[in-house]
Amino acid sequence: MYENHRFTEPFSDRNLSALKADCEQCFGLCCAALPFAASIDFARDKDAGQPCHNLQSDFRCGVHTELRELGYRGCTVYDCFGAGQKISQVTYGGEDWRKKPKTAKQMFEVFPIMWHLHELLWYLHESLNLEITRTIHTELQTALDETEQLTLLNPEALAKVDVAAHRAKINMLLLQVSELVRTEARRKLKKSAKNFSRGADLMGAKLTGADLRGANLRGAYLIAADLRDADLRGADLIGADFRDTDLRSANLAEALFLTQAQINAAKGNTLTKLPATLSCPDHWHSH
Repeated sequence: MYENHRFTEPFSDRNLSALKADCEQCFGLCCAALPFAASIDFARDKDAGQPCHNLQSDFRCGVHTELRELGYRGCTVYDCFGAGQKISQVTYGGEDWRKKPKTAKQMFEVFPIMWHLHELLWYLHESLNLEITRTIHTELQTALDETEQLTLLNPEALAKVDVAAHRAKINMLLLQVSELVRTEARRKLKKSAKNFSRGADLMGAKLTGADLRGANLRGAYLIAADLRDADLRGADLIGADFRDTDLRSANLAEALFLTQAQINAAKGNTLTKLPATLSCPDHWHSH
């Protein structure tokens, strides 16, 4: 049991609402700014800055309910952490790139920067909501405040943000969080947690029912791995690749640094236990 890892209350809506995609408040930025290549995830190529042919004049997707059937699985996996509405409504004050075409190039360029910053905010909010990290809450709050300030910069200043340097700085704190959580998870085990190196190649691995509590799975390649009935409570999953990972009936309720995009990329069912901050994808209901 890991009830001591987290506060009894989940993330507050006040904290999380800005870090969840609100497509109604966005100018279709993921559909226009980002590139994709014809593959198992996308039916055709699209260059960065080229609006998808399915994007309508109101910035909604014309085939939203049929994306997977039409070969656009990647669109159903992607999550912007709320960066789209932040750019649209805050950075550009509600002025869209169609009405002001001169802003399009810049808007598309700063969108990925905002995405990275909002991803870091997600991890920092999660870290601050862990009771086990109380010894570094001050440092985490400072990092969160600094990151939030970067997201409020004007477009010109935002474009100059050194995201790599800022991410490296934040990652030092996230590593401390990981160590605290996993150490506590291991303490509760009668045996040592499984040990994996960062970026472990676990593609197609047979891990059915595996006890992965407290495991370090940062950046692990779990593509098409079988994790049915596995226990991942207290495991660090930051950056882990969950494409087609079988998570049916797995327990990820208290997994660390898990995101909606990772869950969207995986296979699961209604018996898969997720953190309260994440939602069961629609396509899981068929399994």
